[in-house]
Amino acid sequence: MEATPEDIEYIRSLISKRLEQGRGEALFEIGLEEDDSSMHLTKEQYQKCLTTLELVMVDLHADFADVDEINLLDQTDSQTTKMSTKSLEDGVIGHVMIRKRPKSVQDMLEIRIAVVGNVDAGKSTLLGVLTKGILDDGRGKARVNLFRHKHEIESGRTSSVGGEILGFDSKSHPILHPSASGRKLTWEEVCSRAAKVLSFVDLAGHEKYLKTTVLGMTGSAPEFVMLMVGANAGMIGMTKEHLGIALSLGIPVLVVVTKIDRCPPNIREKTIKELTSILKSKSCRKIPLFVENSHDAVMTAQNFVSERLCPIFQISNVTGEGLDLLRNFLNILPSMTKYDTSLPFHYEVNETYSVPFVGTVVSGILKTGMIHVGDRVLIGPDSTGQFIPTTIKGIHRKRVSVPVAKAGQSVTFAIKNIRRSTIRKGMVLLNYDKDQPMPKASRKFEAEILVLYHSTTIKQKYQAMVHCGAVRQTASIVNMQNTVLRTGDRAKVQFEFVKNPEYLVEGTRLIFREGRTKGVGKITRLLA
Repeated sequence: MEATPEDIEYIRSLISKRLEQGRGEALFEIGLEEDDSSMHLTKEQYQKCLTTLELVMVDLHADFADVDEINLLDQTDSQTTKMSTKSLEDGVIGHVMIRKRPKSVQDMLEIRIAVVGNVDAGKSTLLGVLTKGILDDGRGKARVNLFRHKHEIESGRTSSVGGEILGFDSKSHPILHPSASGRKLTWEEVCSRAAKVLSFVDLAGHEKYLKTTVLGMTGSAPEFVMLMVGANAGMIGMTKEHLGIALSLGIPVLVVVTKIDRCPPNIREKTIKELTSILKSKSCRKIPLFVENSHDAVMTAQNFVSERLCPIFQISNVTGEGLDLLRNFLNILPSMTKYDTSLPFHYEVNETYSVPFVGTVVSGILKTGMIHVGDRVLIGPDSTGQFIPTTIKGIHRKRVSVPVAKAGQSVTFAIKNIRRSTIRKGMVLLNYDKDQPMPKASRKFEAEILVLYHSTTIKQKYQAMVHCGAVRQTASIVNMQNTVLRTGDRAKVQFEFVKNPEYLVEGTRLIFREGRTKGVGKITRLLA
């Protein structure tokens, strides 16, 4: 039966609403009833559905891709047994990814993913393989272009918060570098063709760079964490530490087991057993799910909104095994964090630069609101807690100049008449209104904390490094409910920053650490 004009209008309205909710993309399942118990589409009917979709896409300025078409005759899982014999004879279900064509870079969907794991787990190599579209030679050829400093190239180890992007167009095709020419695509070229961009934050795996890794996890506001585990090494070194930080911040985790091409089967099996045991433990409470085919990738990405689910991929950067499944999963992965553009402008500074002929440039995450080129803003707090008025001279998103930036985007601002030496990480840009009182910075704040580990007892005047968003500063406990705190204790405590006042927001999560001591918490009240 052909679709009527009323059917097409209903479908158009439904898809439009879902696209708005999904910030420009939506995944639809075609071929199952709502209760998932009976099928009703033949192959011919399924093709008619796709033809109808093509008509609807024209008005919505969008495209779709059939990311997973499954003939149920090939499936033997428990869901298949529920189907009647008649419906199984020619029944088809499929998943369709619908994505709007962005008018410009400022409308592009972005998802940030922090890449963590022990040193030599293959983090930078995987990013090089995923984004460049070339396989590794087994000696780290794919990762060289990701290093930012000379000492990183010489040692082969990441020591800073690096970044790389992977773009997908509106038809879900990955935007990879052309292998024939050997030329790398610039970020501008990727973004000009992309409808969705995954921003990978490549974090250091060595123990001596742990504070940089924690800052990257808190300051870059990742929506997901990709934990890398070497199949030949297992859960060693900083792997458990990084997993613990992700769990403390409440960020969903996916695990990628690398180097399966060079790992003996018994060692690989031991690594998998140890990994699943840790994920199922009381401290993690995760449900490990091994992604072995396209159907698994689609279903896991759909249900990844549950913090308990933990997809596990087994890949090789040399042979390419498992890479297509991971890339398909990343293509379907939905944006989870909701940002509000109606709230006042609030931007956190993660990095500062001095650009010739431009001046001072700051990089960070736009938390709430929106901003235009030429708008007046406040930057601060300085060492005395004051905010200084300035003007936004230019906005860049993924190295592309844009006229406006919205909440949830990672952008860079060129600011007027401000020296780089006066700016530090953790400062904020806020909305400027001369009729409104100046914002206040806080030196003291109250937080509900949980001590994850401490070898002895924590008492008043105890000092630790506090990470809260882009803020990283030593703070001292000036008051607390209990006389002493030990591992596993929860309490309300009052912190005071040792050096500078900071701009904080109630409800923000924090991590404090000192040596092997670790704790997490949430800001409940701002004091003086």
